[in-house]
Amino acid sequence: MSKQEEIIAALGVKPAIDAEAEVRKRVDFLKAYIVESGTKGLLIAISGGVDSAVAAGLCKRATDELTAEQGREYMTLGVFQPYGEQEDIVHSYAVAQTFGLKTVETNIEDAVDEIALETEYALKAMGQHRHMTHQGKGNIKARTRMVIQYALSFENNLLVVGTDHASEAITGFYTKWGDGAVDIAPLSSLNKRQVRQLASYLGVPAEIIEKAPTAGLWAGQTDEAELGITYEDNSDYLEGMPVRPEAAELLEKFYRRTAHKRGVIPGI
Repeated sequence: MSKQEEIIAALGVKPAIDAEAEVRKRVDFLKAYIVESGTKGLLIAISGGVDSAVAAGLCKRATDELTAEQGREYMTLGVFQPYGEQEDIVHSYAVAQTFGLKTVETNIEDAVDEIALETEYALKAMGQHRHMTHQGKGNIKARTRMVIQYALSFENNLLVVGTDHASEAITGFYTKWGDGAVDIAPLSSLNKRQVRQLASYLGVPAEIIEKAPTAGLWAGQTDEAELGITYEDNSDYLEGMPVRPEAAELLEKFYRRTAHKRGVIPGI
C-alpha cells in the first residue's frame, strides 16, 4: 500500500460521491447521535465559509426532521463569533437566512485581547519583551470561540458540531483544542471538493462556495497561501489521483508532522 493509499484509507475519503446520498447519510448520522446523547439539538459556529455553511445545512435538516418525527422541538443554534469587525460576516448571516437558523452573535475581541495581554505579561516575566506572534494569537481566537460554544451548548443541552474535513485533517490545518475540539464531525470523510458538491446540493449561496477559503485568524490570511498548496491538489490526492510529486511530498509531510492532532492523548 502506498502512502497515498494509506492516508486515503485512514481518512475514509471516497474517490467520488453522490451529493444526495451523502447528505442523507450525514443527516441520519446527526439524528441518531442526538437521540442517543439525549440532547436537544446542535450548535454550529458559522464563519461565513463553505465548510460551516454545509455543516449548518446538515444540522438544520437533522433537527427539523427530528422535531417532526419525535413530536418535540429540536434546535440548531447558529453562532456568529467575529473578532471585532468581521469583513465577511454578511456571508454568515446569509447562511443563517438560507437555512432559517436561530442565531446569536458573540464578539470574542475583548476576551482574546485580555488573554493575549496576560500571555505577554508572562513572556515579559520570562525575559521575552515582545508581543505574541499572530499565529499564537490566532490560536487564542480559535480556542476562545470553542470556550463560548461549549458554554452555550451546556446551558442549552446541545452538541457542538465541527466543520473539519479530510482536506484539513491531512494537513492538520486546524487549531488543536480549538476548532478541532468538538462533539461530532459530520464532514470528516469529505475532501474540500466534495464539501463544495454538498454545498451546491444544499443551496449554499454561490459567493460563499466560490470564495477563497480562510480560517479568519488574522487579516489577509488564506488557507492555500499559508499551506503552499491548492485545495485542487489536496482533493486530487485524497481521491487517489496522480498529483505533482512536490504536492504529494508536501501533503505527506504535513500528515506526518500533525499526527499528534489526530491521535488520542498519549498516556503511560
